[in-house]
Amino acid sequence: MTKKVWFQIGVAVLLTLVIIRMIIEVQGIFNPIFVVLSTIFIPALLGGVLFYLMRPLVNFLEKRKVPRWGSISIMLVLLLGAIFGFSAVVVPPLTTQVNQLVDGAPAIVSEVEKMTEYVLAQRDRLPESMQDSIQDAIGRVNEFAVSGGTVLISFFQGLFQGIFMLVLVPFFLIYMLKDHEKFAPFVAKFFKGDRKTWIRKTLADIDETLKTYIQGQLLVSFLVGVMLFIGYLIIGLEYSLLLALFGMLTNVIPFLGPYLAVIPAMIIAFIQDPIMAVWVAIIMLVAQQIESNLITPNVMGKSLDIHPLTVITIILSAGSLAGLWGIILAIPTYAVIKAILSNIYAHREEIKDTANKNV
Repeated sequence: MTKKVWFQIGVAVLLTLVIIRMIIEVQGIFNPIFVVLSTIFIPALLGGVLFYLMRPLVNFLEKRKVPRWGSISIMLVLLLGAIFGFSAVVVPPLTTQVNQLVDGAPAIVSEVEKMTEYVLAQRDRLPESMQDSIQDAIGRVNEFAVSGGTVLISFFQGLFQGIFMLVLVPFFLIYMLKDHEKFAPFVAKFFKGDRKTWIRKTLADIDETLKTYIQGQLLVSFLVGVMLFIGYLIIGLEYSLLLALFGMLTNVIPFLGPYLAVIPAMIIAFIQDPIMAVWVAIIMLVAQQIESNLITPNVMGKSLDIHPLTVITIILSAGSLAGLWGIILAIPTYAVIKAILSNIYAHREEIKDTANKNV
């Protein structure tokens, strides 16, 4: 029975749960480790994203006989140039729109209050369940308003911490670009024979999965942001650049991103002109149809073919367990686990085929 797959999986699950329980019981011992990991998590994550974006260009330069350090130096110069170019072209109009939004915030709040008062006036005509939902929403808004000062202080604390951690990003990026080819041999040297080959193949599949997801998702998000910006400009929506940039950032979140992006755009559009909200909805619908049916299949292909119901389930579960970071990292983590399990299954099938041939 010990050789049965279901028994081995059951034992592995039980051992994992026992280890997690033991870590929770003695978590005070691991607090320094958790602090270190939480400190380097964001810089390492950003460094990894930049690594997958810049590695193709580094490889291209190396094929043209440019040394590794020369390629990395050129990439860093290009990255700094892109940052300064973005700051020079996008930041000034973006700052202007942010200032306009801040100046217009009282008027926007006033309009939202009017709409809220209208909804409250009609509340008695609604079903009792909807009345309870509206009252609960109002209570949450009031709680958020009361805690606004605390949220603001936390924001600035997080901002300073973020600036400090961003200093670490170039270090992770440089060493990833310099030594990334050494990682797989380093891990594989602890194994021998077929298992060593399997480890190297699995690591290569994980690398390809992450490369496909990161490069594809960022390119798709950028193209969606461009489409939204063009659409908002055509209809004359206020704060078009700010709202399109917000849409581009939220599109990194699978499935939920478009819904998050359309909420502030719909509010601004409805205040500007109620019919404008209809146009915003149409623009978002057209952009998402183009993205899902044309851009994503051609950019990301079938390598990350995940059923939409699976995506929804994973995102909702990860959001409940780990908040925003869970939502952002859920799909690539699932794709990596899927790649590992696929390699395990393929390896077991190869062993069975070999045993059958020997028989």
